[in-house]
Amino acid sequence: MNARLSRSCVAALAALLAVQPFVIAQGQGPAKGPGGPSPYFFDTSTGQRIKVTQIAGGLVHPFGMAFPDAQTILVTERAGRLRVIRDGKLLPKPAWEAPQPPAGSPPSNNAPDLLHFVELHPAFAQNRLVYLSYPKYGPRGNTMAVGRGKLMADALTDFQEMFVSDAWESYGANPGRMLFMRDGTLLVTVGDRDRYCCDGSENTSQRMKAQTLDNDFGKILRIRDDGSIPPDNPFVKRAGARPEIYSYGHRNAYGLAYHPETGELWESEIGPLGGDEINILQAGHNYGWPLVSTGRNYTGTPVSDHPWTREGMDDPRMFWNPVISPSGLIFYTGDRFKGWKGNAFLGALNGKALWRVSMNNPKPQQVEQREFLLLSLDVRVRDVQQGPDGNLYIATELQSAGVNPDGTVMRIEPAP
Repeated sequence: MNARLSRSCVAALAALLAVQPFVIAQGQGPAKGPGGPSPYFFDTSTGQRIKVTQIAGGLVHPFGMAFPDAQTILVTERAGRLRVIRDGKLLPKPAWEAPQPPAGSPPSNNAPDLLHFVELHPAFAQNRLVYLSYPKYGPRGNTMAVGRGKLMADALTDFQEMFVSDAWESYGANPGRMLFMRDGTLLVTVGDRDRYCCDGSENTSQRMKAQTLDNDFGKILRIRDDGSIPPDNPFVKRAGARPEIYSYGHRNAYGLAYHPETGELWESEIGPLGGDEINILQAGHNYGWPLVSTGRNYTGTPVSDHPWTREGMDDPRMFWNPVISPSGLIFYTGDRFKGWKGNAFLGALNGKALWRVSMNNPKPQQVEQREFLLLSLDVRVRDVQQGPDGNLYIATELQSAGVNPDGTVMRIEPAP
């Protein structure tokens, strides 16, 4: 990249950062971790005072949540259990437990890693179908798979595996975030599985698979609700391409949500050292990783000589430097919180907060404003969801590794 282009890219990035202010919500919470008794109280920049109450504790790396009804929350634990919270109490018996890896399978670097996200079928009220994403193990390591079963009372029955991705590896993150599209098909995110990300070698061979269409690494996939491939997927008729691919050039996508006003499909993904992104997804588009990134390798060097814009690749809608590691993404559509309707909410793992992004602000600001909430709790926010009651719910953990039962589900509501 020539010096003139380099200066223009730096100037463009600086300008973007300058118009994306953020504020910190002040609060009355514990000094470190949710160890003290809840509720906790926080003041926010909109004048909305919030109350945060722990609904359930003792969870092992809670990954995702879903609401079958107004009294029930389904929670996945990475260790392989689908848990049920009913009327504010965690039931002792899991609704479903993942099978253990076959003997001889290469272990995961994130062990125990047996279950990721949960999603309800759009017609759940009629068919009771619950979808789970999970690592599937075999001689080549593990890959992301999707299965479904029927939720009957407090148990998931008749569980069947529906789809197995082509992203076998024994290292690297592999999100498995799911979202049913408005046409009834299901999106599933697959990580780039970069085994060289953190060893200091800067070997790019693994991450470059996100740019090729003969595999599912670094892709977002689209399947039917029975696991088959939709005939209108963008690469169905391309020789050598995987027909399940919807978009490519992703790193680790942990959030999917529809914008309530524009109808756009938004996606959040974790970069390396910086370069976390929100993208607007379109079928068949390339989102650049690792050829375009504002992030740095773990050695400190730039990931790419194109931090912004390369022909044929889509730039992110917004980005974060330094890293926050976004996990979970929703748009709030309720009326419970003053000034929050239409705002985006993202969990943050390394950022250890809940981020609120307000848009279309009135003059003189007008630009997006970013506020991070719950900072004094010092927890990794794995997922954020809007409940049937119009309140916000978060799944948290204290650490990324280990098997300590330090995970929680918390409810966020307006303070009296």
